[in-house]
Order: sequence, then structure tokens, then C-alpha cells
Amino acid sequence: MSYHDMNRQDCSVTPPRFARPGDFTTDTRVLLLAAMAVVVGTGGVAGAWVLLRLIALFTNLAYYGAASFAFVGPAHNALGWWAALVPAAGGLLIGLMARYGSEKIRGHGIPEAIEAILIGGSRMDVRVAILKPISSALSIGTGGPFGAEGPIIMTGGALGSLFAQRFAMTAAERKVLLVAGAAAGMAAVFGTPIAAVLLAVELLLFEWKPRSFIPVVVACVTAALERGVVLAPVPLFPHLGAVANDGLHALGWVALGIACGLGSGLLTAMVYGTEDSFGHLPIHWMWWPAIGGLVVGVGGVVEPSALGVGYGNIAQLLTGSMVGRAALLLLVVKSVIWAVSLGSGTSGGVLAPLLMMGGALGALAAPWLPGAEPGFWAMIGMAAMMGGTMRAPLTAALFAVELTGDFAAILPLFAACATAYAVTVLLLRRSILTEKVARRGHHIVREYLVDPYALVSVRDVMANPVETLDSSVPAAEAAAFFTGPGPRHKAYPVVDRDGRLAGMISRADALAWLRDPPSGLLGDVVAQVPASIAYPDEPLAAVMDRMVQDDTGRIPVIAREDGRVVGLLARKDLLRVRARMVDEEHRREGPSRAVRPVVSAEAAAGAGE
Repeated sequence: MSYHDMNRQDCSVTPPRFARPGDFTTDTRVLLLAAMAVVVGTGGVAGAWVLLRLIALFTNLAYYGAASFAFVGPAHNALGWWAALVPAAGGLLIGLMARYGSEKIRGHGIPEAIEAILIGGSRMDVRVAILKPISSALSIGTGGPFGAEGPIIMTGGALGSLFAQRFAMTAAERKVLLVAGAAAGMAAVFGTPIAAVLLAVELLLFEWKPRSFIPVVVACVTAALERGVVLAPVPLFPHLGAVANDGLHALGWVALGIACGLGSGLLTAMVYGTEDSFGHLPIHWMWWPAIGGLVVGVGGVVEPSALGVGYGNIAQLLTGSMVGRAALLLLVVKSVIWAVSLGSGTSGGVLAPLLMMGGALGALAAPWLPGAEPGFWAMIGMAAMMGGTMRAPLTAALFAVELTGDFAAILPLFAACATAYAVTVLLLRRSILTEKVARRGHHIVREYLVDPYALVSVRDVMANPVETLDSSVPAAEAAAFFTGPGPRHKAYPVVDRDGRLAGMISRADALAWLRDPPSGLLGDVVAQVPASIAYPDEPLAAVMDRMVQDDTGRIPVIAREDGRVVGLLARKDLLRVRARMVDEEHRREGPSRAVRPVVSAEAAAGAGE
């Protein structure tokens, strides 16, 4: 029975089930995700509005005894030394919420979102969506030295995940809406939709596909438009001034980037060193936030402006009104209480503190750097500290631009952020975000690569010529062939007299036939079992997906024109592409114009399992 006969009977050879390859794999379902992203973006704005109001309410209650939603900071309270107990009380409540509510509310939110994406099927619990903003608002409202961006990323992501779980969706589609919610929340808090999209790309999506990019953009644009109605206008911290783009100033950008990169490494070490120290305490982790809160309270007595989100500090740094001793004191106290509090496992974000610490470092370095507009070096330091610590240089640079409206500073911002990023990449194995995930046993690689299997065709790695079995022999002889002397592969194509595919026979089939010998010819027996096939011009990635779905280790390659078997693809052949990629990464060659093929068909000839 020939290939064409079997296709007419629709009983043996399964044709490829994948669409013709193109630049992207995205289909029209992205339109549904984009429409759903509008709802998710609105949810992110709502979550941001609630979070910011809760922070204001808890701040007024804790430091001023007033039930008010007015935005005030804790720095001007009249509690004296009693103010040192306020963060400790907040930490105690957070510890109780984490233990008896959800442990996922601990920390700054982004590692938890990454973990849910990578190992949790992008599913988040409704308790996280409720408890995360409450615990974070309680932490910040009682003086915690955090920002609102980490909590809103976690909260917005939880809302997006919960919304996606209401529908029949794949884990990949749930991830898109989770990240869309997270990015929309950040865009709503800071009014930085472009930076929020880049944050999604650099930190959360773990892919670069239109399927995910388009819905995230829709959610962030939705959040930015609605933010102008329900929250403050943008930019949040206006800063406009002349920018000198010359060689001398460029050296300053790089120098400050190096300083911020080193500072990023120090801050990361402080946070996880503190966490390790807490881990040695002979008490339950539920009590750690209270202890960390006590340290925060003492630091707040020394420097009250270090408490809370500190947006006022950012504004002063950008106007150049905080310099010298004031900037140094803010940098030291903020660094210590932030590292201790975050290491204790309380709830809060990292972005705003990084902006303050980087800005303070830039303000301190300004007298030794080339002359610039007031607040310029503080702005560069803010972005560089964020880009180095979070290892998101594109996000950090665009975030500073959108936050200040100073688009003229884009070149120095990119230079400083890239420099800080390079320093931390070379000095630290993991970032402050991925270290926490790694400590839970999940290694993350933050590099995006083009899939080499999508660039290679089947013909480049298939074995040719192919060992086959004749369809006209009795099936019993085929069983004897597998048990005979000499090495045997796990499976063989069965072909008719014209070399066209009749089916596949495996060693497992032959062993089963020894117990229950079939009657008839081999071609008639194998024609009853569908066989997956591949074509020589198909991308290898598509065929690999087919092999996984069909749980097969060897797949025949047939010509499109006449169905003749022209090759065989086995798992071992797939490793040749990986070997080539490793070779390109590590082999150093002298000047040569010789070009090696990816994998030759001759080199693959006779490959088996």
C-alpha cells in the first residue's frame, strides 16, 4: 500500500499539523487578548488607586491619629521616640497576615510574580490580590522605606491572572494577562507606560512575541489614559534642563554608572546578608518583620525623611535642593533600613528606594563631575541605580525620561544605565530580583536567544540514506529481524517497492508480535497505525514539537512530490544543532573566510538513537 493510497484512506500517515512558518507564530487570538487587556488595564488602575489611598490612610492613622486619605509623609510627625515603635507594630501585623493569610505577600512582589509565571502556570490566588495591597499599604503607611511599584506589580498581576482564570486559556495566555495587569499597575502609579512595557519585556514575559507584546501595550496605554482622570497628571517629577553631550560629560556618565553598579552590588549583598542573618534567629519568620520594623523606626528617628515612599525626597534631589550632608544622611539611613526591612520579609517595593539612593549618590558625586543643570546628576544616578540593581537598563532609562519629562537626557541615561548594568552582570551571578527565586530552588537565565531549531531545516540534520524495511515481507519476518544478531535501531520506516512510506515499525511492536504473531504482510499491518512524518524543508522546531506531541523518537522524512522516504530524523540528530550552537559560543578562530555549514546531511548519515 503506497503513501498516496494511505492518504486516500486517511488511516496511516499523519500530515504535519503546523502552519506554514513565518516571522511570528501569533494568530488572530491576539485580538481577543488585546480586548481582554483593556479590562486588565482598568483593573491595574483601580488597584493602584486603592493602594495609594490605603497608604495615605494608614500613614495618617499611624503617625497623626487621623482617618484621612490626604497624601502626607511620616517625616513631620510629633511622636518623638515613640515613632520608633510604629514600623515595628506594622511589621508585626504583616507577619501575622503572611503566616495566617498568604506567605506570598512577603517581599517586594516582583520575584513572586516571576515565580508564578515560570512555575505556577501564571495562576495567582485571590488572597494575594486582596492581602498584597493591604499588607504593602500597612508596611509603607507605618514608615516602611518602600515604594508602591512592587506591590502594585504583584497586585495588578494577580488581578490579571484571576481574570484570565475565568476563561478557558492556556498557561501562556494567562501569563500575558498577568503581565499586562502588572505593567498596567506600574503605569498607573508612575504614569510611565513605555517603561512599564519595557519592564514586562525585560523582567516578566521571558519572551519577545507579538502575542504578548501587543496586549501589554494595550493594557499600559489604557492605564495611562485612565490615570490622567483618577490620579495625578504626568510627569510625576518634572525636570527640564540643558544637557551637554560631549566627551567630558560622557566620561561622567560612565563614571557615575560604574559607581551605581558597585552600589547596586552592595545593596543586593546587604539585603540578602540581612535575610541570611534573620534565618539564623531561633524564632519563627512571622516575627522577623517586627524586628526589621524596629530598626526602621530607629532609623526614622535619626532621619525622618527616610521613612515611607519618599517621593518628596526624589523631587528635592531632582531640583538640586538636597545636597551634601542631607544627601549623605539620606543615602546611609535609607540603605540600612531598606536592606534590613526587606531582608526581614516585610511587604514593599524596591523601585522608589532605588531611585532615592541612586539620586542621593548622584547628588553627592555632582561636585566631582562636569558641570550640569541642578539635579541632572541625581537623575542619572536614579536611573543607573535602578538599571543596575534590577538589571533592566532599558526600563530604567525610559522610566527616568517619562518620570521627569526630560527627553533631552535620553543619551546620558542610556549610557549610565548600560554601564551600571555591565558592572552588575560581571560582578553578580544574580540580581536582587532573581536571587530570591534561586533561593527557592529555581534557576533563571535572563538571556533571550533566537531558537536555533527554528533556523535549521529538517534536511540539514536528517540521516540519509535511510535503513528501511520492505512492506511486501511477512510481518513475522520483521519480528525476527529485530531479534536477530547485530545492532538494531528502535524503529524503521516501512516502504513499498517505489520507496514510498507505508508506515513505521518499532522494536516494541516486534516484541509484541513475538507473543501474538500477526498474519499478512508487513505493509498491511503497519498501515493500521498512523505515523507522523516530516518534510525536508520544514523548520526543525515544528517537527520537534510534533515528536513531543506524538511521543516518538524517530520520524520519517518524505518528499512532498511523491511521498518517497528521503531521510530519517532521530533525537540524536537534534543534538547536532545544540552542539553547533555551543561550538559557536566557545570556539575561538583566527582570521579565516571559511564558512562551515550548520550540519551536513553526510555527517548525519546513519545517525540513530
